[in-house]
Amino acid sequence: MANNLYYGDNLKVLRESIHDETVDLIYLDPPFNSNASYNVLFKGPTGTDSAAQIEAFDDTWHWNDSAEEAFGDVMRGGNAAAATMLRAMRSFLGDNDMMAYLAMMAVRLIELHRVLKSTGSLYLHCDPTASHYLKILLDAVFGAKSFKSEVVWKRSSSHNDTKQGLANFGHIHDVIFYFTKGTKWRLYT
Repeated sequence: MANNLYYGDNLKVLRESIHDETVDLIYLDPPFNSNASYNVLFKGPTGTDSAAQIEAFDDTWHWNDSAEEAFGDVMRGGNAAAATMLRAMRSFLGDNDMMAYLAMMAVRLIELHRVLKSTGSLYLHCDPTASHYLKILLDAVFGAKSFKSEVVWKRSSSHNDTKQGLANFGHIHDVIFYFTKGTKWRLYT
């Protein structure tokens, strides 16, 4: 597995190409459920901006067949705690955009836990919009024996996002959750 670069949906790659307990460290910087589309812009031959661009990904989630399938995968999977938690979240939130995002994340977090070595650790970068839900999912997936920590930092700017919330209160921090698979973990710095 060393020195391989995979391109595509990480769920498919995890299920088809990564064996159980073979990964030491996972850094996950998933879409943030920002309700935005992101494009890759190309430069012209002289280095100037070009009008050419392609859609990189659409960070918008909706409850649809894909979300229902992800939810079903968690319900049928072997992690009873994660299934119970996701079912409770759905009961509370209903079939909405946030629940679609959480179902998509839950099925992937379970697969990431599967491929992580017993001494491995996971770093999940997320923003405050869904961090509280993701932490509950991580607690369910990783269980009580996991060491857990949270890293929060203040950005130097708010990315001009004061329009998203209350006036003058822009989002100026992100969160990284640190979870270990077992009790004999190694800290990677």
